[in-house]
Amino acid sequence: MLKFVKHNLETITDVEVYPIISLTIFFTIFIVFIVWAMTYSKDRIKELSDLPFKEEN
Repeated sequence: MLKFVKHNLETITDVEVYPIISLTIFFTIFIVFIVWAMTYSKDRIKELSDLPFKEEN
C-alpha cells in the first residue's frame, strides 16, 4: 500500500511544496490564535468563566 501511494506522489509535479504550504498555513493560524488569546479582554474571560455558576430566572 505504501509503495502505491509513494509511487503516485512521485508522479505529481512539485509535490514537495505541499508540506511547506501546509506547515506555513498551520503556523500562521496558530500564531494568530495565540495573539488573539493573549489580547482577549480579561473582563470578558471572567464573565464567561462565571456563566456555569449563574442561576437562571
